[in-house]
Amino acid sequence: MSSVVLITGAATGIGNLTARALAAAGHTVYASMRDAGGRNAGRAGELLELARREGQDLRIVELDVQSDTSAEAAVATVLEESGRLDTVVHNAGHLYVGYVEAFTPEDIRRLLDINTLGIQRVNRAVLPHMRSRRSGTLLYVGSTTSVVVPPFLGPYVASKAAADALAQVTAYEVGRFGIETTIVMPGPFTRGTEHFPNADRAGDAERTRAYAELDAMVARNEEATEGLFPPGVDAHPRAVADEIARVLALPAGTRPLRTVVDFSEAGVERVNEVLRRAQQDFVTRLGFGELLHVEPGPASAPNADRTPS
Repeated sequence: MSSVVLITGAATGIGNLTARALAAAGHTVYASMRDAGGRNAGRAGELLELARREGQDLRIVELDVQSDTSAEAAVATVLEESGRLDTVVHNAGHLYVGYVEAFTPEDIRRLLDINTLGIQRVNRAVLPHMRSRRSGTLLYVGSTTSVVVPPFLGPYVASKAAADALAQVTAYEVGRFGIETTIVMPGPFTRGTEHFPNADRAGDAERTRAYAELDAMVARNEEATEGLFPPGVDAHPRAVADEIARVLALPAGTRPLRTVVDFSEAGVERVNEVLRRAQQDFVTRLGFGELLHVEPGPASAPNADRTPS
C-alpha cells in the first residue's frame, strides 16, 4: 500500500537512496534537505528529473532539522499538498571523528542538536497529525555504534545512543495512538555516503595534538572497518534503503521495532534480543505492559506486538 513519506536529510547518502527506493515502490515521497534552492539545488534537481523520467511522485521540501520553524513549515507543506502524512523517515545526521577530550562542549552541543534534537523537532511537528488520525509510522535510521561503541567517534556515538533512547520511550507513548515505530540500525559503510568525507574534526587542536600517538589508528579507521566485511560482499548503503522499503511494505501493525543492516557482522542482533527481554520484563513488572503493544488504529492489524528493545 502506498503512503505519504517525509524523509529528512535526503540530499545525499542513505536519505537520497531511500527517497529513490520509496518513490520507485509507488509512495508519495517528500525528500527534504537544507538549502534546496542553493547548495543542494543540483541534488534536488536530480531527484525531480528522476521523478519526471520515471513517472514517480517524488517532491522536494525544504527542511532544516535544527529549526523548529523549518520542521513545522515542512510538515505543513506536506499536509497542505497531500492531505496526510503517513511516515517520517528520520535520517538527517552528521559525523564527528576525533578524540573525545578534544571536542569542545559547543562541538558536542551542535552534533546533539542535529542528530538528536532534530528528531524531536520533526516529531513535535508531525505527531499531532498522526495522533489525530491514530495511525502513522516513525522510522528512525539509527546506528549499530550505539551498541558496539567504536573508538574515535565519541560524540557521534553519544548522539545516536541518545536518539535511540528517545525513539524507544516515544514508542511506548505514541503506540497508544496507533503509531508504529521502527529503528533501522545500519552498520558502518565506507562508500556510498558522504558521512566520512564530510565528517567534522574536534575544535580543540591543542588537545588533539596531545593524542598524536593514536593518530595512526585514526588514519586507518576506514581501512580497518572495510576489513570487517566478508570477502565479495557489496557493503553499500543502498541495502539500508532497500530494508526501509521492505519494512514500509509490511502491513500496518506488523512492522518490527528493530532491524539491523550490518555487513561487519558485529552481533548487534544478539545484544538487541537480550535487551528486549530485559526491557519487556522490567516494563511489565512496573505494571505498564500495555505500553509494549501498539493500540490498533484504523489501518493497523489487531494485537500488534511492538515490544521496544
